[in-house]
Amino acid sequence: MPTFDLAKSSLRELNKALHDIKEGSNETSWEVVNPKGSHAVAAGVDQPVAIDVRGSVGYYCGGMNDGGAITVHGSAGPGVGENMMSGTIVVKGDASQYAGATARGGLLVIEGNASSRCGISMKGVDIVVHGDIGHMSAFMAQSGNLVVLGDAGDALGDSIYEAKLYVRGKVKSLGADCVKKKMHPKHIKRLQDLLDRAGVKGVKPEEFTRYGSARTLYNFNIDNADAY
Repeated sequence: MPTFDLAKSSLRELNKALHDIKEGSNETSWEVVNPKGSHAVAAGVDQPVAIDVRGSVGYYCGGMNDGGAITVHGSAGPGVGENMMSGTIVVKGDASQYAGATARGGLLVIEGNASSRCGISMKGVDIVVHGDIGHMSAFMAQSGNLVVLGDAGDALGDSIYEAKLYVRGKVKSLGADCVKKKMHPKHIKRLQDLLDRAGVKGVKPEEFTRYGSARTLYNFNIDNADAY
């Protein structure tokens, strides 16, 4: 297992080594120690390798991840998993603002709490937060699933498109065009799969409330012209 010590090697050297991994390489497990809050750790990974980061990270950890399995044994700064394409990212601690922003695929798991704008403009990613999320989460969320085992802050799902939101706890307020929706069998099945993949035990999908778009903002309405 290659081990990178960021107290001795530069972040640029780490990311270059990860970018240089070729398809079929036998170096499938990597360890990063002493990250010391570094930004953009393991950004741009495009091979199915496992990366364990032993400590907390700064901005954009795992950004643009496309196939990697990244585990942060600590907390993450803003933008963890930003624009992720595929693979998994697991944060063992808390995550700061806009976790999973614009992400198009893969699974992002935050085992602690997430701050504001979690899942902003998400475009296909699945996000599971074991704790609470902050205000304006899932703003303009286009597709994918956001699962929250705790509570959600103000303006959840503001201007949401077709993403599906599942919240087990309380929602402080809903954003524009976001409404409570019925849980059908297909949603129960999908939610159970997400909980299983995220390592959640002892929680039933029936305990969640689903939220989504009322679809009233899809088209311009002349009756609302004064609001624009």
